[in-house]
Amino acid sequence: MSLPVDQVELLQLLGLTLLFGVGMARFANPQRALDRLIFGAFSGLLLLRYALWRSSETLPDPSHGFASVWSYVFFAFEMVSIVYTLATIVVMVRRRDSRPSADAGEARLRAAGRDVPAVDVFIATYNEDLQILEKTIVSAKAIDYPHVNVWVLDDTRRDWLRDYCARMGVHYARRPDNSHAKAGNLNNGLKLSAQQTNAPYILVLDADFAPQKNILYRIVGLFADRRVGLVQTPQFYYNADPIQHNLGTTDSWVDEQRVFFDVFQPSRDAWDSAFCVGTSFVVSREAITEAGGFPTESVCEDIHTTYVLRRGGHITRWLNERLSVGLSAEGLIEYINQRGRWCLGTMQVALLKDGPLRGRGYRLIDRLHYLHGMLHWIGKPFLLLMLIAPVLYWYFGIAAFYTTPEQFLYYGVPALVGFWFYGPWITDRKTLPIFTEVTQLVAAYAVTMTMLSACFKPFGRPFKVTAKGLDRSKVVVHWKLASFFIALMLCLMAGAVNTVLTATMSGGMLFNLAWTLLALVLNLAAIMACVDLPRLRQEERFPFPRTARWRQGHHVQTSEFIDISLDGAAMCHSPVMPTPGSALEVSVPEVGWVPARVTRLSKRRLCVRFESDEATRHRLIRLIFCHAPHNIAIKAHPLRAFGQLMRMAGFAIFPPR
Repeated sequence: MSLPVDQVELLQLLGLTLLFGVGMARFANPQRALDRLIFGAFSGLLLLRYALWRSSETLPDPSHGFASVWSYVFFAFEMVSIVYTLATIVVMVRRRDSRPSADAGEARLRAAGRDVPAVDVFIATYNEDLQILEKTIVSAKAIDYPHVNVWVLDDTRRDWLRDYCARMGVHYARRPDNSHAKAGNLNNGLKLSAQQTNAPYILVLDADFAPQKNILYRIVGLFADRRVGLVQTPQFYYNADPIQHNLGTTDSWVDEQRVFFDVFQPSRDAWDSAFCVGTSFVVSREAITEAGGFPTESVCEDIHTTYVLRRGGHITRWLNERLSVGLSAEGLIEYINQRGRWCLGTMQVALLKDGPLRGRGYRLIDRLHYLHGMLHWIGKPFLLLMLIAPVLYWYFGIAAFYTTPEQFLYYGVPALVGFWFYGPWITDRKTLPIFTEVTQLVAAYAVTMTMLSACFKPFGRPFKVTAKGLDRSKVVVHWKLASFFIALMLCLMAGAVNTVLTATMSGGMLFNLAWTLLALVLNLAAIMACVDLPRLRQEERFPFPRTARWRQGHHVQTSEFIDISLDGAAMCHSPVMPTPGSALEVSVPEVGWVPARVTRLSKRRLCVRFESDEATRHRLIRLIFCHAPHNIAIKAHPLRAFGQLMRMAGFAIFPPR
C-alpha cells in the first residue's frame, strides 16, 4: 500500500531535481569523465529509485486474471528498458578519442612517403545503379594514398558494370551465385584479391558510401597497435532519413543513428568493445583470413565480424571522424526493414554456438556488452505497450500499474526530468523528447514481430538489401503501419472523452489523462512519419560558400555560390542576370567552366542545371563528395524542430521563415 506523499517534500524533490538538472546541463562538460560520472549517477539513481518503487508498490495481486498478466508483462518490458538505460549510463562514463593516435599515425605514414602498406578497397554492390555507384568508385580512385587498389564486387553479374570498371581502371569481381549475401561477396573479393593485389589492409565500402580523400592516412596508422584487427568509422549521410524528411526537420533534428555513432561507439571503444557496422572500415587481411573470412552464419555480418576477430585476440577500434558519406534509407519501409534485419542479426549471433554468449574465447566484458546490445532490441515492445496501456484503461478499466498521481509525481517525474536533462547533455543535443521516441516507435512494431518470429525460426531467412535510388517523386502513405497508429489514436480520444463526460473524476483518471495526452502526441508524430513525402531532387545539395563566376559569350559576371550538387547550383543574385532557359557557363572551383542552363530566377538567387560530360561530372564528384560539407543537421535545434513539427501537423504556431 502506497504511503501518502508529503506535499512540501514533493515540491522540494522536484525543485532540487530541476535545479540540479539545469545546472549540470548548463555548466557541466560531457567531455570530462568526472562530469559524466556525476550526472550519470544522478540520473541513474533517480531511475533506480523509480524502479524500486515500481517493483514494490505498484503491482497488483497475481490472482486478478488478465489484469494481473497485463500489469506484469508491462512491468517486465519496462524493467528491460530501465536495465538497458542504467547499463548505458555506466558504459558512457568512459569515452575513448582515437583522433590523437590517428594524428600520430598519419604523420608517420606521410613521413614514409611511398613506403607504406597497400590497401585494397572493396566496394560491395548488389543492384545499385550507376548514379549511385559512380560516386563511390570515383571517390575511391581519388583517395589520397600511395598504394590503393579498387575492387568492385558485383553480386548481380552486370556486364555494363564490368565494362564501366574496365574503362575506369578498377578491378571487377563477380561470382556465379549469391550464397551468403554480402558476406559471401566479400569473401569472394578476399579470395580473388589475394591472388592479384593481396594488400595487407582492406577498406570495405557499401556501394553508396563515398570515402573522403584522407580516409586511409587517418585509419591505417592505428594498426600500429598490434591488438587492432579492424578500425571502424561512423556512417554519415548526405540525405535525410525518412523520419527527418517526413517530419520536415532535416535542418533541426539529427538522423536516428547519430547517438550510436557519435556517442555510444566511442564509449564502447573505451571498453575495447566497439563493433563493425558494415561499411567504411579497414580490416587487417591477416586477421580476417585467420578468422576464416567474413562470417556467413548471420544476416548481420558486421557485428559478427567484430566477434570472430575478438576470439582471435583482435579488437575493433573506433575512429570518430567523418571519413565517408553515404545514403540513408530513403523510404520508411526500407528504414523499418533495415532495423528489423539488424535485430534479427543480433539475435542470430547470440544463438550461434561460437557466438559471444555461448562460444569460447570471449572476455566477460565482451559477453556483457553483447547482452547490453540485445536489450536495446528486447526493450522495443515497451514503446508499443506504452501506447496500448491507456486504451485498456479507458475501455476495460485495466491499469498498467496501480498508483496515484501524487506517487507518480514523487517517484516517476524526477526520474523522467533527470533523464530528459541528462540525455541531450551526454549526447550533445542528439536526443530530444518526442523525436527520439518517434524514431524508435515507427520501427518498434516490425522489430517486435521480428523478435517473435525469431523465437520460432531464427535462421534461414533471406538477406534483404536496403533499396536506394528508387523513384521518390510521389507521396506514399504506408497505410498498414499508419492504420495501427490511427486506430490507437481514435480509441484513445474516444475512450478519454467518454470517460471524462460520464465518470467521476479520480486520481487514476487524471493520471491516465496525462498518459493519454503523451500517447496522442506520439501517435500523431508517428502517423506523420508514416507518410513518405516526395523527394523531388535527383541529387542532394550541399552548402558551397565559394566565389562563383558565370559567363555568356564575352560577358563574365562574378557572384557567390549558395549551394551545389552534381546536377546544378544556386548562386546569389547579380546586377546583371541571364534570361530563364538561356545557356551559360559556370566556373566551379577545382572543376573549371561547366556548361549549364538557367532553370530559375528570383530576387535572391540564380539557379542553373549543369549540362556536363562524364569527365566534368567526375571532377564534380571529387569536389563535392571527397570533401563533403555537412548538409544535414548534426545537432538538434529544439525550438525549430518542434515548430516545424507543429507546422507539419497543421498548427502554424511558428510562422515559416
